[in-house]
Amino acid sequence: MTFTFLDHDADIKIRITSPSEGGIYEEIIKALATYSADMPIKAVKGKTITVKGDDRKALLYAFIEELLFLIDTQQFIASKGTVTIRGNNLQAELYGDNTKNYALEAIKAPTFAEMQFEKTKQGWEAIIVIDV
Repeated sequence: MTFTFLDHDADIKIRITSPSEGGIYEEIIKALATYSADMPIKAVKGKTITVKGDDRKALLYAFIEELLFLIDTQQFIASKGTVTIRGNNLQAELYGDNTKNYALEAIKAPTFAEMQFEKTKQGWEAIIVIDV
């Protein structure tokens, strides 16, 4: 499982690959933490979230939106997680820390622009653009 930041004029563009569909979500957690924080985020607190989407892209969008919601409203930034997907429903056990312990870059919202999420011969691949 890997994530790579790609060039984009104004926003964050991330390419994620994983042998499993759930691994895509686990990597997006790490990618957002890496982009956002001035240092590695400790996994000292846990939270469970559940999100739904009409399809894979909508589910990925809802997941990222929920991660950003936790940062904005509960001062919680995830650094890792375990994700379970059943149909268009996702449950994640997130581990992270209080945002007050870090200097964070602002991230506004995910977008559907340029979004891809598909099964490949090697597993799964997603590309997501996030508004900053």
